[in-house]
Amino acid sequence: MPPAPMDIRVATSGYERWLAAHLRPVAADLAFKHARMREAAFPFMRATYYRWCQRWHVLAPGEQRAARVSAVGDLHLENFGTWRDLEGRLVWGVNDFDEVATLGWSQDLARLATSAELAIADGRLRVRRREACAAILDGYREGVRQGSRPFTLEERNGWLRRVAMNELRDPAAFWGKMDALRTARDPDEDAVRALAAALPAGDAPVRICRRTAGMGSLGRPRFVAIADWRGGRVAREVKAFAPTAWVWARGLDEIAGGAPAASEDPTVRRDGRWLVRRLAPHCTRIELTDLPRERDEEKLLSAMGLETANVHVRLASRATRERLRRELAARKDPRWLHELAKIFSDEIQRDFQAFRAG
Repeated sequence: MPPAPMDIRVATSGYERWLAAHLRPVAADLAFKHARMREAAFPFMRATYYRWCQRWHVLAPGEQRAARVSAVGDLHLENFGTWRDLEGRLVWGVNDFDEVATLGWSQDLARLATSAELAIADGRLRVRRREACAAILDGYREGVRQGSRPFTLEERNGWLRRVAMNELRDPAAFWGKMDALRTARDPDEDAVRALAAALPAGDAPVRICRRTAGMGSLGRPRFVAIADWRGGRVAREVKAFAPTAWVWARGLDEIAGGAPAASEDPTVRRDGRWLVRRLAPHCTRIELTDLPRERDEEKLLSAMGLETANVHVRLASRATRERLRRELAARKDPRWLHELAKIFSDEIQRDFQAFRAG
């Protein structure tokens, strides 16, 4: 197990050396990631899940006895998006399972609430911190009570459909962004094979591009295949896979959960060392800057809490679900999530300042 360095810069260089043993990082994207990490605390948090993994057991010792579930791991406000399910329905939910692991259920809630507190501090949300944490917790309680029920944005959840849909989801704008991607000069052969297997059958010309996206995964190779198919455009993306950062931080292989175990997007799968997904105007992650100015933020945060419960309950055994309900009901003081999030947001702010100064 690697030591737990107190210096964020040492942790960052150590994690990136470990990551390079599993994939070939894109140097320019890593440099861009480091620059973005110096912008504000919220993107810094998104980019440093490895540090969270180092500090979780130290800063939250009381949470280590919580019932273990298939957790998202790197959960935050911008890890939500939309996709089409097997019935063609538009669905909203957790978008990225790169760091899925078997963890105590409170880990995901703590990270989601911490991201909300940092987004509020950065001026990206207008709700109060306590109210944000309370909304997340209320949604999670409701999700655990009702059982797994995806957010379909059809005849139900019209308010969420209006939040999720905006001008950036317009097909012309979306495909304009895809067309602006630079053609890959030397695409990885395995990536090209995985993309070909993911595209619908046909002999239309395919353009293979490089793509820079995300924050936590920024620096991992990404390739996109774009083609014309039956009168329209289609795209598939592959992103290099690596073990969860928990393996690096704790040296525990058994904590890894095997991404993308909990996804309900039928196009998301693992192909060798690549994670595959469809890209389309309504099949993308939603960033805070994408959201309309007029929105009910507490209602949105509650939906995020409920979707977190969806993920936890969906793959849990009956015994685990019952234990989770008992543990959640035993937490009578609703302030516990805010207090836990404050511990981590303060720690992340200190790391952010140290990284920026360095």
